[in-house]
Amino acid sequence: MKNFILGLAVLSAGIMNAQTQIIAHRGYFQTNPPTTENSLKSLENAQNLKIYGSEFDVRMTKDGVLVINHDEHHAKMEISETDFKELEKVKLSNGEQFPTLKDYLKKGKKDKSLKLIVEIKPDKTKEKEDELTAKTIKMIKDLKLESQSEFISFSLNICKEIKKLEPSFKVQYLRGELSPQQIKDEGLDGIDYHYSIFEKNPTWISEAKALGLITNSWTVNDVAVYEKLKNQGIGFVTTNIPDQLKNK
Repeated sequence: MKNFILGLAVLSAGIMNAQTQIIAHRGYFQTNPPTTENSLKSLENAQNLKIYGSEFDVRMTKDGVLVINHDEHHAKMEISETDFKELEKVKLSNGEQFPTLKDYLKKGKKDKSLKLIVEIKPDKTKEKEDELTAKTIKMIKDLKLESQSEFISFSLNICKEIKKLEPSFKVQYLRGELSPQQIKDEGLDGIDYHYSIFEKNPTWISEAKALGLITNSWTVNDVAVYEKLKNQGIGFVTTNIPDQLKNK
């Protein structure tokens, strides 16, 4: 009887561990009242949801300051061609200061239960990408956030550079053209693809899991799409509606 109960407990734990986890896309910003994506407030909102993680985008200014912004431009200024002192003159739409990576990580460190999903954006040259990657990793290590941080990028060079600098860091590729086996062969930890990629390649989630890879999908803002991915056994989804999906 004891063995039976123990077996049930192990099975229950396995099921719990297999449940699809929720990551807020650029923080949780579609609130009431709404705030701004990639803002400190959106990160705080994600922290309050008690979900797995919150994703955000890292870029580098002309003078080498690491900032949080999805698009290549802030207002009408191209981030990579503009010094930070000019960029910070324009606030976010919610009134916040234009956020640096350092400010964002310090905010993230206040809740160690929320993983920080660091998307390092592609840059114009390999040299720039390598500088951006090295600076990002150094800042995370300086703030002792290694165990709280995971990494994603559309740049295969950036993904491989992260693994070169810190082999223990979890790194997933975003673009979607590489099969699970190719990702494994590149030495990366997982696939984080748009849900349409999994619709076109319905065996990739199971193949990735069989290879021991992390599986994630973006940007899942439809409950039906979420349910389909969940039924396929996906490990994570990244979404603009984390509040709606967290209890599904």
